[in-house]
Amino acid sequence: MEEITDAIDRAAPEHFTQALPKSAQAQMRALVKAAKGDKKAVAARLGVDANTVRRYLKGERKHPRSALREALARELSRVWQPGIRRQARKKASSTSGITVEVWAYFGYTAPVGTTDEARLRHLTVHLPPAYAERLFAAQDRGESDQEMRKIMAEGFQEIYFKSGGRANELEVEFTGIKAIDVQY
Repeated sequence: MEEITDAIDRAAPEHFTQALPKSAQAQMRALVKAAKGDKKAVAARLGVDANTVRRYLKGERKHPRSALREALARELSRVWQPGIRRQARKKASSTSGITVEVWAYFGYTAPVGTTDEARLRHLTVHLPPAYAERLFAAQDRGESDQEMRKIMAEGFQEIYFKSGGRANELEVEFTGIKAIDVQY
């Protein structure tokens, strides 16, 4: 599961200036437009047959089953208003940064005599623009969630765990994420 990628994608709709299309036909049309007319690619992303995409585009089908309805909403929110999404990401990468709220197990590598046992923590940390830029770039390159976890763990390490010059030798990693939410 791509937890961090999904969390970043869930944050984008709060920046949209237009509502997502309501009808299944309009949603399908927007997805096909975003895929530059490639109906097979849209069908693969939705987990349906290419003929199903064609039927919704023609209006032969109007009421998708719940799995397709959820897939339509999820995929459409990933491609809707790409210009607005780029602007919001650019702002987060250059000036505002991102805020991450996470319930996660954090593991530690620390000097002898300290605990390195992972424990569940609920943290809300504002990461500076440099980390936002690295996370967005990793997502754009299609990096694995594991790579994105390393970037985020480094941000938590520097901003939260080492703040004020404490625990300078500490290295932090996510060993498990229960829930994560990102805002930018």
